[in-house]
Amino acid sequence: HGEDVITRIIHASEPGGLEQLRAHIVDELNVLVGSLALDHHVNRHDIVAAVVAGNTTMIHLFLGLPPAEIRREPYVPVATAPLVYHAGDIGLRIHARAVIGCMPGSGSYVGGDISADVLASGMDRRPELAMLIDAGTNGETVIGDRDFLVCCACSAGPAFEGGGTSCGMRAAHGAISHVQMSADGDLGYETIDASPPRGICGSGLVELLAEQLRGGTLDRSGHLRPGAPLVREGPDGPEALVAPADDTATGEDIVLTEADLEIVLRSKAAVYAGASVLARRLGIDMSEIERVYVAGGFGTSLDVEKAMLIGLLPDVPPERVTFIGNGSVSGARMALLSRDAWQRAADVAGMMTYRDLSADGSFMDEYTGALFLPHTDSDRFPRAHAALGVA
Repeated sequence: HGEDVITRIIHASEPGGLEQLRAHIVDELNVLVGSLALDHHVNRHDIVAAVVAGNTTMIHLFLGLPPAEIRREPYVPVATAPLVYHAGDIGLRIHARAVIGCMPGSGSYVGGDISADVLASGMDRRPELAMLIDAGTNGETVIGDRDFLVCCACSAGPAFEGGGTSCGMRAAHGAISHVQMSADGDLGYETIDASPPRGICGSGLVELLAEQLRGGTLDRSGHLRPGAPLVREGPDGPEALVAPADDTATGEDIVLTEADLEIVLRSKAAVYAGASVLARRLGIDMSEIERVYVAGGFGTSLDVEKAMLIGLLPDVPPERVTFIGNGSVSGARMALLSRDAWQRAADVAGMMTYRDLSADGSFMDEYTGALFLPHTDSDRFPRAHAALGVA
């Protein structure tokens, strides 16, 4: 019913829409819980507690709370720290009296998944100035330390979570997660679980763009070069062949089209622009950031230098960057198992000050500059430009 939260909010406002979306979410969670319980030989009715993390809209839909005001000024959700529920009241098929807690959020567009990210990173307990970037659909950024936390969100789209592109998929069995291109233009890849490829997850997309940019298959405006290795004419224009049909689990070619490239470029531009604008509004230069935490459903790992090469992450010394993976799940697990962590999550949500980027006229300028690889301003990406041999 829509890959972005606004579309889902609109659907939830239609007759029966909220109940329909809530049923979809609960049904899917029950499938996931059942799969985990089966794999680990656990009786699902012996599960007596659960913690749920998600953006503010998804938590509203999960609990059946009307989300309409999230998209209307003054953008006030029904709740940012929902009450504790019992599984039987929600429809989760675990012990009927199991306690269900939702990670607290800080506002309409920075939810409990980001509180969980901060919890997993530990940036709320350290004196160093840190930036956390969650490159998901909402493209959230948090800047701060143990004394303050400021956050923002922007619409980045689902590209890095496996949505929106022709061969995109989540970081699951058979996803291409790492890509290498030889000097001769031959493309090699690795998949999750070393199984035949079924699609490309977020980390695979990042590395594919970086390798094609470095190898000259892709120009800095994000267009495929006709006649370059792997580039061919497809049904809808130029496309790059990533894996031929004979090698894939689906029996179909895995490709990257010009339309896919445009989607990925828009996603990476929004993520970088959001981080850049937030830093500038705080009077912070990117060089002052002592630690960058990267969260998101990329896969098992993210090649930091390749992410910088395409301008997704700020061009800081790579040793300052830590990939925390799915921080939402990690933080939720911490809160599930520790009362101290649960209290820390509440403290984190209370500390975060939300900045609305829609009120900042410079965001579109930042976004437009970031639509190039790595960026139109070479001074921002000296390492990337040096690696590409660009003056």
